[in-house]
Amino acid sequence: MARLTQTTNCDEQCPLRRTLEVIGGKYTPFILAELFSGTKRFGELRRSVPGLSPKTLSEKLKELADKGIIDRISYPEVPPKVEYSLTERGTKLELILLELQQFWSEQGEEIQQTTKE
Repeated sequence: MARLTQTTNCDEQCPLRRTLEVIGGKYTPFILAELFSGTKRFGELRRSVPGLSPKTLSEKLKELADKGIIDRISYPEVPPKVEYSLTERGTKLELILLELQQFWSEQGEEIQQTTKE
């Protein structure tokens, strides 16, 4: 298993910082989780993530597209049809998010109990 990079200065080039910039944020992991199951349209993503405003969803999708995590495919139709899917790079994030979810599933109760004490 790979080890975390030891660094005294985690600048913009730090792999951990760059990964957290992609998957961090309140809604990004949930958007990605929806896309792990396949291509989705904007409305499908908006309905599947409670509390996510259309403006925030639009911003997050643009950020993920700019970072090469998702593809945005626009069809020249009326009304406009836009679909979002993961790129090859984006699909690699699934294991990371699954590991985070598994950690919380296993350790979550213990962590909550220690923070209450």
